[in-house]
Amino acid sequence: MDFQSDDQFQAEDVDTIVKNAIANTLTDMMYNQEKVNQWMNTIVDLCLKELQSLNRPFKYIVTCIIMQKNGAGLNTAAAAYWDTSKDGKATVNWSNKTMHAIVTVYGGAVNVDNPSELD
Repeated sequence: MDFQSDDQFQAEDVDTIVKNAIANTLTDMMYNQEKVNQWMNTIVDLCLKELQSLNRPFKYIVTCIIMQKNGAGLNTAAAAYWDTSKDGKATVNWSNKTMHAIVTVYGGAVNVDNPSELD
């Protein structure tokens, strides 16, 4: 898979994938401590499967936080050293009456100069 100039990280496509994964998993759900791990795994798995189906030259990292909506604060931070012309990230915030969800997708471009190396 060669890296083409039009293969930059497409945040809009990733946002759509993440929003669909969240909607498919959390729509009409109320916060339940016992189901949070299952929901997070489902969201991450759905995102990774759809991202892979884009068939773009990227390695993806997907993180998911689900937190009960109770007035508590949440601060997160992340840092990356990457090629800003190719790599990127997308973050989707979602909430309902009982919980918050934050899903972040990081995409690192894979530049393969010799496609035979993939075999």
